Amino acid sequence: MLRLVVESAKINPPLTPPPRACVSVYFRDIKKKTCEMEGNNPTWNETLIWHLWNQPLQNDSFLQVILRDLGSIKKERFMGLATILLKPLVKKPRNVLYVKDMTLLNHSMMPTDSTITLHVALMTNQDIEKTGNEDLLDITAQEVTRQKLMIPSYAVHKELSSKPQHFQVQVKVFEARQLMGNNLKPLVKVVIGSQQFYTRTKMGNNPFFNEIFFQNFYEVPAKFFDDIILIRVMNSSAMRFNSEIGRFQTDIGFIYHSPGHTLLRKWLGLCQSNDPRSGLRGYLKATICALGVGDQALVDQKLPCGADDTDIQIFKSTIVPINTAYLQFFIYCAEDLHLKKNHLVSPVLEVELIGEKLKTQVKTQTENPIWNQILTFQIQLPCLSSYIKFRVLDGYKRNTWNEIGTVSLSLNQISSTGAETEGMYSGFLPCFGPSFLTLHGGKKAPFQIQEEGTSIPSSVKDGLAYRGRVFLELVTHMKSHQDVVMKDLSQEVTNVEKHQNRQKYGLCVIFLSCTMMPNFKDLIQFEVSIGHYGNKMDLNYKPVISTTQYSPVIYDGNTYHYVPWYNTKPVVAVTSYWEDVSFRLNCLNLLHFTRDRLKANLYILKSMRNPRDPALLAQWKKLLSELLEDCKRPLPCMTGQPKATKLDKKRWQLRSFLLQELAQEAKEAQPRDMVATVEGWLYRLNAVLPEPQVSLPDVMIWLMAKEQRVAYAQVPAHSILFSPTGALHCGKFCGKPQTILLQYPEGEGQKDALPVHLQVCMWLGNVTDSSDLQLLRGGELVVYAETYENQAKYKDQWGQQGLYHCPNFSDVLGHKALSKEDFKEPPGWRWQGKWTVEPQRRLLLNTDINKSQVLEEVYENQQRDITGAWVPAATPNTDVNGQPVEAREKVKCPQGWHVKKNWTVELNHAVDNEGWEYGVGIQPSGLAPVWNSVEKTYYSCRRRRWARVRLRDHGKLNMEQETLSFLQLPWQEGEEEGWEYGTVGSKFDLNPQPQSRFRRRCWHRRLAPNKDKGIAPIFLLEGSLRLDLKQQAEKDEKRMASQSLSKTFRNSWRPAPVDTQEPHLPFIYCVFNKPHYYQLFCYIYQARNLMTHQIQTFQGPFIRLIFLNHSQCTQTLSSSAAPTWAQTLVFQHLLLYENPEDTRESPPLVVLELWQRDSQGKESFWGRSMWPPVVWLNAQQRMLPPMRWHPLAKKLGEEEGEILASCELILETEVLGEKKLPILSVPWKNGVYTLPKSMQPTLRKMAVEILVWGLRNMKQVRSPQLLVECWEDALQTEPIRDFQTNPNFAQSVLFFTLFMPTEEAYAVPLVLKVVDNRDFGQRTTVGQANIDSLQTYFCDPWASDYVPPRLPKLSVNKHQVLDYVVEKFWFKSSKDKEEYEHEVDWWSKLFWATGDTKSLKYKDRDYHTLKVYDCELEAVPAFQGLQDFCQTFKLYREQPKLDSPVVGEFKGLFRVYPFPENPEDPKPPRQFLVWPDKEDFPQQCLVRVYVVQAINLQPQDYNGLCDPYVILKLGQTTLGNREKYHPNTLNPIFGMMFELSCTIPLEKDLEIELYDFDLLSPDDKIGTTVIDLENRLLSGFGARCGLSQSYCQSGPFRWRDQVPPSFLLEHHAKRKGLPPPLFNPEGDSVYYNGKKFRLQRFEPKTPAAHYLGSKKERLALYLLHTQGLVPEHVETRTLYSNSQPGIDQGKVQMWVDIFPKKLGPPGPPVNIKPRKPKRYELRCIIWKTAHVDLKRVSLSKEKMSDIYVKGWLLGLEKDMQKTDIHYHSLTGEGSFNWRFIFTLDYLAAEQVCVLSEKDYMWSLDPTEMKFPARLIIQVWDNDVFFTDDFLGVLELDLSDMPLPAQHAQLCSIRMMEAGPKWPHFLQYQHFSLFKKKTVTGWWPCQVLEDGTWRLSGKVKMTLEILSEKEALIRPAGRGQSEPNQYPTLHPPLRTNTLLSWFRSPIKSICYVFWKRYRFKIIVGLIMMIVGLMLFSFMYSAPSYLAMSWIKPELRLNAPIKIFTNIIDLLNTSNASSSTLTTQHPNLEPTTGDELKLLQRPMNHL
Repeated sequence: MLRLVVESAKINPPLTPPPRACVSVYFRDIKKKTCEMEGNNPTWNETLIWHLWNQPLQNDSFLQVILRDLGSIKKERFMGLATILLKPLVKKPRNVLYVKDMTLLNHSMMPTDSTITLHVALMTNQDIEKTGNEDLLDITAQEVTRQKLMIPSYAVHKELSSKPQHFQVQVKVFEARQLMGNNLKPLVKVVIGSQQFYTRTKMGNNPFFNEIFFQNFYEVPAKFFDDIILIRVMNSSAMRFNSEIGRFQTDIGFIYHSPGHTLLRKWLGLCQSNDPRSGLRGYLKATICALGVGDQALVDQKLPCGADDTDIQIFKSTIVPINTAYLQFFIYCAEDLHLKKNHLVSPVLEVELIGEKLKTQVKTQTENPIWNQILTFQIQLPCLSSYIKFRVLDGYKRNTWNEIGTVSLSLNQISSTGAETEGMYSGFLPCFGPSFLTLHGGKKAPFQIQEEGTSIPSSVKDGLAYRGRVFLELVTHMKSHQDVVMKDLSQEVTNVEKHQNRQKYGLCVIFLSCTMMPNFKDLIQFEVSIGHYGNKMDLNYKPVISTTQYSPVIYDGNTYHYVPWYNTKPVVAVTSYWEDVSFRLNCLNLLHFTRDRLKANLYILKSMRNPRDPALLAQWKKLLSELLEDCKRPLPCMTGQPKATKLDKKRWQLRSFLLQELAQEAKEAQPRDMVATVEGWLYRLNAVLPEPQVSLPDVMIWLMAKEQRVAYAQVPAHSILFSPTGALHCGKFCGKPQTILLQYPEGEGQKDALPVHLQVCMWLGNVTDSSDLQLLRGGELVVYAETYENQAKYKDQWGQQGLYHCPNFSDVLGHKALSKEDFKEPPGWRWQGKWTVEPQRRLLLNTDINKSQVLEEVYENQQRDITGAWVPAATPNTDVNGQPVEAREKVKCPQGWHVKKNWTVELNHAVDNEGWEYGVGIQPSGLAPVWNSVEKTYYSCRRRRWARVRLRDHGKLNMEQETLSFLQLPWQEGEEEGWEYGTVGSKFDLNPQPQSRFRRRCWHRRLAPNKDKGIAPIFLLEGSLRLDLKQQAEKDEKRMASQSLSKTFRNSWRPAPVDTQEPHLPFIYCVFNKPHYYQLFCYIYQARNLMTHQIQTFQGPFIRLIFLNHSQCTQTLSSSAAPTWAQTLVFQHLLLYENPEDTRESPPLVVLELWQRDSQGKESFWGRSMWPPVVWLNAQQRMLPPMRWHPLAKKLGEEEGEILASCELILETEVLGEKKLPILSVPWKNGVYTLPKSMQPTLRKMAVEILVWGLRNMKQVRSPQLLVECWEDALQTEPIRDFQTNPNFAQSVLFFTLFMPTEEAYAVPLVLKVVDNRDFGQRTTVGQANIDSLQTYFCDPWASDYVPPRLPKLSVNKHQVLDYVVEKFWFKSSKDKEEYEHEVDWWSKLFWATGDTKSLKYKDRDYHTLKVYDCELEAVPAFQGLQDFCQTFKLYREQPKLDSPVVGEFKGLFRVYPFPENPEDPKPPRQFLVWPDKEDFPQQCLVRVYVVQAINLQPQDYNGLCDPYVILKLGQTTLGNREKYHPNTLNPIFGMMFELSCTIPLEKDLEIELYDFDLLSPDDKIGTTVIDLENRLLSGFGARCGLSQSYCQSGPFRWRDQVPPSFLLEHHAKRKGLPPPLFNPEGDSVYYNGKKFRLQRFEPKTPAAHYLGSKKERLALYLLHTQGLVPEHVETRTLYSNSQPGIDQGKVQMWVDIFPKKLGPPGPPVNIKPRKPKRYELRCIIWKTAHVDLKRVSLSKEKMSDIYVKGWLLGLEKDMQKTDIHYHSLTGEGSFNWRFIFTLDYLAAEQVCVLSEKDYMWSLDPTEMKFPARLIIQVWDNDVFFTDDFLGVLELDLSDMPLPAQHAQLCSIRMMEAGPKWPHFLQYQHFSLFKKKTVTGWWPCQVLEDGTWRLSGKVKMTLEILSEKEALIRPAGRGQSEPNQYPTLHPPLRTNTLLSWFRSPIKSICYVFWKRYRFKIIVGLIMMIVGLMLFSFMYSAPSYLAMSWIKPELRLNAPIKIFTNIIDLLNTSNASSSTLTTQHPNLEPTTGDELKLLQRPMNHL
């Protein structure tokens, strides 16, 4: 279990009032929390416990700690969180992980000032409770050991080949939860690569799918990892454009590099890509795995619909495990975007992340676009992708996109999860820049295994050609800041201008040697470029000296060619302008230095194979001290660096933290598991090594021939960068010689060939740091201007008249060049001396100069004259191409050569007897296009070939000295001298030839630098020598130095250059005047093959050693499995011009190539190994270098063998001549140098014992025998005469002694050969096996505890059988099994073992458990592959075939131990027993094969399923019936037992085959697995029949074995060499292995389980369980198919019992027939609804709904039922009294429903589906003319449903929450309806609104579950139909609102209006009364005052009468009366004059 102690916390800044702090901790989504503590410094000291059960900690396990303030006004205010990785506890379980003052993070994942202190420990059972007698019972220790073996180590990705491989992707979709939407019909669309798959359509928001999809690939691994897995959840009932609910995306590479290559049962968050603010749209539970050859799919033992608590809390947790983040890409600009010559691009940038793509705007006609846009991606954290892809496209045509360049950004380099360290580092979110990313395009590199620490393989990601750079920034937000995915930036981007300052950089490269080249017939040169600078094809930049002068390649005298530079080394100098990123690269180079030292020390450590080597411990201490020194060296701080980006600072923190961890671990490291420990350190260091923000492009070196780029090398810029801050900050190869291996681009060049080995010295840095540039000691830089003067022979006169198209002055290739007068010195340089003629002797070297023999040929040509006779042709002597040559009589033999045989006619091809071949000559050449050997009359010409062989004289000069003597001949200066004769493009010679019509000579003039300007003069050689570039250079200098971001952002168009001719540049040389001579000694001992399935023996092996342009070969050995040369190759007087100190620091590499030579003499290359030799400058300090194993590989990174060798390079000095020469210490024997005596292995007499058991599976052999070869000794067995009836050897043990090396490095291979004796004495080798090392078989012969392997006892005497049978039947007489007959069965044991919490509870389950292995029984580490008695060795042919490499098996075992050389010394005891008679073999056996089920089978049919059935093969016996197939399933449950008899070992291989049933076509084989029954029978682990947990003679778990446990214990003691156990008469104690055991120790209490056997047998069984024997088990075997070798085709769970017939009859077989589902009837009565949402609005503006309810069971949507309609519900209440009846087949053990039905009408077989028993109730509003409105949904899991509320007021939506936040005692109780049977109450309905679920109504139901029998007894009808009983449902009393209008209209109107408008009516009446009163007062007040004050006398009666009446009327009216215009009924009508009179007084008033 996991124990966490929460000590204290510090809250800063302090809060007022003091908080009430509480800590919540999540582990595997199980939440635990502490109590509340008040204060800003709370102290808890509280312990929290999590039980691990059977799931140990993994490397990615973590604790999530959250600090909350429970006293805050806001509910549970968040104060901070922290993540604690538990990886340290995985590696060191006994340690306590103490975390003090760990910083807490806020919501934005930024650190706060608050901290927390706690410690974590992993508690085992031993820590909790100590048991007695632990020394005797070691089962616990074995379990702990096995758990450690099963825990994955560091996730070091295995190396993958560059060849296409088989892969498989599996996606299993379980279910979805909380899908956003109403009334959904979801389906899942899965896209794997380019293939699409669909699930079945389901209904509801929580659908259950349980479907699996497979997709097979055959691709290069890197391309396979690029493919995308897209999972989309769609709503099939919606329109297509709006059907997506959410999606999940990842790339296959992320899945493959996950632990176990699998995401197992993960809840995937579903998002919508087009809406950045949508958040999570639901959850999908899935398993995704990507498998390669040999990978095993993880076995998922849980049920598919398992809804345990942890699953619910994953997607209901308050800490959402899937966080949504928003990646914002600020795309600023790009520069130098080139695609084609003279073509302006219209670029657009495309960003791709997990298949989603966004593009910027298109910028037309510009190479420097400015976008200033923001692109936003929505992703999940952690991001399930490996990298981000950027592509710049050219959109010059609409809908036509040409790729300009691409670049990939690895996400694990720009973010961190904290997994790189083992401490408390919490990681950081993705961020980048602002910085440049370099784009590449064009040709791609061939795939190769990348070095550790490199980024994404360039082979698949990017091309080789530089295509520009893009400037961008990446910011990650946890909350969305914008609504759109694309947005424009403002033009104000000055805040990133600091990243754009440019500085001038200089790149200098000195080419030291060029060797191991193929034969290039043309001149070659090298081009060096960085970005566009130095690219001679791009004329838009100032020309620089980026290419070497042209050179020929000459033969090295053995196999390869080389360039003869010797003491004159070509130099290139390239200047460029880049940003200053030295602060970033200094840190990178410092880390590389640490990594390289650690890697070099690890290489030496791994090459020491002998654990007793005294140098091993010294090397370990050296490694630790150097690592400690490097880790304590601080990295350059980034916090104070103004140009440092956020990513720089984050990675600096991460790297610093890791170095501190490594330093601490190095201090505490112990010399145990050294290699594994250091490899873990190296892997962690490589994880933080890559630097994504290196804006400097790589330096490219191209080999060019015929102006075409042939091969390349890519050098990272940081590795050669100079830093003025110190040597450790400089690049690894800055200013140092290094060997570079050039490669052909993808798809070009010769396969498995490296075109060039180049040794160069490179320097890159700011030109201001180059003032004292001195790359190599002793070298002088010389600069020359060069031009060729050309002349032609015209009328026998040499001159310029006959040149025609050739210019007067040209370069070496004949291209036009400047004349001598047109050259002008560059700025900063001056001429030194005059023009002189200096022939380029390198170009004049004869290609045959290093050959020992040369074939010369001359063709004699004739033609017909007028008469038809043959006469000499016009050009009588030519070469094969028709070019004139000298007559053979005049060809002289050169000096130093001789001819053995003179000219002869060649007759060995299609010619006549005189050697002539005939043809029709075609002018102007006169040659025939086709030659024939038969003369015909119309043939006009003929020729024949004369040949001779010229041999070299063995003179004083060797080949190299002859070459040097030619190159170093002095030349007499003179203007008329120095001509070279030949033709342009052909070979030139210093001597004129008869056919010479062209000549040239080379003019040189030296340049010298002016006074010092503070930078290296070679960096001033810019521009062409033809132009006056002084002013132009100054302008360019000012322009580039002052270039800023604003200028870079300006959209400018670069005009075409003024001069498009190739520039005229000088050449730079580095001249070494002092040569140095060395001696090279290479000590070669042995080669070894690591790929045994490809080759068993090397045919004629020999080693070819290459060092620079020198090579030698070892002697050719005869065919051998491990060829041992023990030879020294010596090179004397090797010439090197570099300074010896430079050579010692960086020597050239030694190359060893292993070749094979067959019987015809044909040579074939096998592998190559390269390493630097040890250099000795002082021979007095010389020590012989130790032998080391070096890898042999055909391609880089693909190791296929290894060679044991060492090399040393010794400087020849005067002291060396005086003293004893090193070569004198090398002995000479049989014509070769052997190894020095001190390097030869120490031999010791050893004894080799071989247990020879037998041969197996050998076909077409008659009388085989075994031949054993070891060192120089051989031994053979007697032939097996009756191989077909007994394939065992009659002689069981072979013994021989020999002298063999004691050191493991010199390990002697042992070769096993099987020779078949055939008729007439013929012997044929039919099989062979190689044991490379016998070290694993070394033993101590005097060990006291050694027990020799013994044969198992497979027979028993009669009285033992009688005792057992009596006891068995006596015990069976008392049985009472009816009580348990139907309660449990074997399947119960299986579910108990798989940890299924929902399986049936059983009180005695602990007595009846079995073990479920997720692998083969042979793969369980504790059982040693079941080869403890004898091992199985596969036999191969000498040259194995690809289809069937294995030809048989040998069963045996080896023991090797020292043997005394003195005959009088005591002989050690023999290790193997000699059996004179193997009486029990062959053995008759009864075999029972139990096939339980298959898991995730490979689909075979078009519907993505298969129809599997089982076939068993054992020998000639075949069992199985294709008619018993399981239709349409990938996970069939067979539950079958096969019983068959066999003879072991004649029939030992049991094949279990699964086939797919097809009606018409032949059945497809799904897969096969093979079990070796003989190993199980012979194994001492008791694998023939697993031990049951308990001994029961009857009942459901009966004892299966033939013999009782006491017999097994006695037999086991005999095999271990122990005395038999002694039991007391009562059988409750036993004396065993010197100890006394009592039954009471194992059974403290009397067991209550039924059917247990006697005490004696129970005690014996307890003891057997402590011996590590195989328990009762189910093994999971992987199926394989020949169509996809090595790919998992599925699993089959099974076990095998083997019963030897001599032990008696076995017990009855175990019944494992599949359980049948039980039929139930679910009755659901819908009583009423309440508080349902009202959707419709009636004519009277009131809300109402016509409510009805429908329901169905999940998976049974066809049986959907609905109630009648409750019309016009005004309150949301509805009454129904309606009964739903559903029939379901329920499997109680698995808690699933089973449905078997046909998918389509034409389907042959039904498909069986399983799904959870889930009831779905929906409430709807009925509409007549429109679609019904959805009101709410209720989903109930019948096996785990909440208790209903008894009243509607108590019903709330919180009842449906799985993990509510309220206290535990208020949580709703859940129950199973299958146990409670019936329940009545209220449940809530909910509806999705604005992304959240809310309560939309309540429904009252009665749920009742009945068995089929009970349903027949108590019948009931659906709805209210008959039989309407149990209970009787009466029609509900509903008020008809439609007729109520006619019955009481006034009441209805009052009800309608008063209910809705009562408040408005009351307020309106009050306002009206108050208004009328005010109006009356204002109207009557003036008249009243006037009458009372003035009192006029009115004479007119009528107006007064009228006025008085009106006033009276107004005063007496109420609020509802009429207005002033209303007439009183008693008023008389008035005329208009009367009204006028009435108005007068009013107007007056």
